[in-house]
Amino acid sequence: MITRPFLVPTVVLASFVLCGSIGWLGRGPLHAEEPAQAWSPNKAAAYLDGRAVWWSTWSGAARDHGTFCISCHTTLPYALARPALRDALHESGPSSAETLIVGNLLTRVKLGPDAEPFYPDQTRGIPKTSESRAIEAVMNALVLARRDAAAGRLSSEARATLAQMWALQMKVGPNAGAWTWLNFNYEPWESPNSPYLGASLAALAVGSAPEHYADAPEIQDKLAALRGYFQKQFPNESLLNRLMGLWATGSVRGLLTDEQRTAAIDAAFAAQQPDGGWATARLGAYARVDNTPLDTASDGYGTGLATLALQAAGVPRTEPRLARGLEWLRHHQDPQTGSWLAASLNKKRPPEADAAKFMSDAATAYAVLSLTFEAHGR
Repeated sequence: MITRPFLVPTVVLASFVLCGSIGWLGRGPLHAEEPAQAWSPNKAAAYLDGRAVWWSTWSGAARDHGTFCISCHTTLPYALARPALRDALHESGPSSAETLIVGNLLTRVKLGPDAEPFYPDQTRGIPKTSESRAIEAVMNALVLARRDAAAGRLSSEARATLAQMWALQMKVGPNAGAWTWLNFNYEPWESPNSPYLGASLAALAVGSAPEHYADAPEIQDKLAALRGYFQKQFPNESLLNRLMGLWATGSVRGLLTDEQRTAAIDAAFAAQQPDGGWATARLGAYARVDNTPLDTASDGYGTGLATLALQAAGVPRTEPRLARGLEWLRHHQDPQTGSWLAASLNKKRPPEADAAKFMSDAATAYAVLSLTFEAHGR
């Protein structure tokens, strides 16, 4: 069953209504007002477009047949967030950078098995081929499903990528119901802790697909396995992964139990920092390989993800703590670059290094998704 946006369970809604002036689940007044916009969609778009084009030409992203890989930190978040800026920028269609990114994805989809995996076993070791195939299938399905949602019709390409995604769903082992995921020991997207994040992206693909795809009889057994994975693994996951699950459960009903969803909401608010933001480094048990201290200040990625997930879970934007988080985002866009900043969880990187910008790429996309959530509901 799919809803957009997610409807808070009846028991929670009842608590909310009965509490009235005492707030979301009895915590604080519900009369915070939305402040005037204090961030620049134009600058955000310019930053995101520039980074997407850079990625398409970077030698480290180049793959076979003149294509480039889609990345968890730069091009995937870009493809999800950039369309959300279209209304604010009065654009009639995709930007040239969007067309480039989606066109590259479609080229690889059409190539099918003729496209080499992002990281073949022969050069990167087993099981990198299976990890690469799974992560690409999930990301392709998500991008195309979200694209088609705007048109209200599921394209043949999206149906094919969704079918490929389901074909790679694990049936046995600890990740049964989810997908094997790239593991380079890079937090938070490509590590032993990342399958839950990947499953969340897959759920978002299913929930975003138009024409009631999530209700299709032929995928109900697969969805049941995915729900089972979400609920079984929930106690073992970092808060960052739980936030990803919270975002996904706003699109596909029943991924988490009511108790788990409430626990994730409570944990998210408990991790909020005094300035109203969230620190990515405090959303999991992270440690850098170079033993440098993690940056525990509030940042764009932690705050963007937390506020996005809370909205998807049905927390009103007027809830005071959520309103403070959104206010943090509005006032922490870099005025020069148009980005929101975040630092690597893996090592201290010089600011001029290519990889130093990856966290900020994701932070900017998630900040945009959160700030525009009310208008787009996803």
